[in-house]
Amino acid sequence: MPRILYSGTKNASSWAFRAWLALKEANAEFEEIVVDIRPPQRFSNLKKIAEFSPPGAVPVLVDGATVIFDSLAIMEYANELCDGALLPQEVLTRARARSFVSWQHAGLSSICPRLSFESFFYPDKRAMSLDERHQATGIFSVWEQQLESSGGPYLFGALSLADLAMLPSALRLTSHMEDLKQWPGVSAWTAALLSRSTVKEWLLDAKQQPVVPLGDYMP
Repeated sequence: MPRILYSGTKNASSWAFRAWLALKEANAEFEEIVVDIRPPQRFSNLKKIAEFSPPGAVPVLVDGATVIFDSLAIMEYANELCDGALLPQEVLTRARARSFVSWQHAGLSSICPRLSFESFFYPDKRAMSLDERHQATGIFSVWEQQLESSGGPYLFGALSLADLAMLPSALRLTSHMEDLKQWPGVSAWTAALLSRSTVKEWLLDAKQQPVVPLGDYMP
């Protein structure tokens, strides 16, 4: 039986993006079924997902008789499918990389709900509030320090789950920040991720979808 990844609307589902990227970067074979999570069909579609996955959310990976739900679990499974190639080999460095993944999985900061993944695709971006700019600056500083420590081009040198987990946030934040001169490492890191064929494939599809407007985007 083929693996089936139930992902979400490409310009609205950052969590599905992360799981999809991990499987792609692991060279895992899978079939993708895109679940439309835009209102109003979102609710009926996710109700169907809840028939076989407890959270009733995407992404969900079905591998034979096993249902793997939640993006973090899918990403960790993808790493195991490629013999751990998506995490650093050294134990402390691997733990540090997992800290970044967990930080993102826990929400990163309160900035993400206001500058959602959907907003990355908006042709006209609003200005950040002072609080949003303050939060973004703190996150950029952590990324910059980590990139300086690893030597790049990715957070831990080679591509890892940490980069894949952080990518949607990097896209939404860098696209709303007018000037990245203070964070050259972050700018180069984001460009390196955007140059990957897997990222290009998802974003090409996402940019062809109708924009998903969110009513609370504007201040």
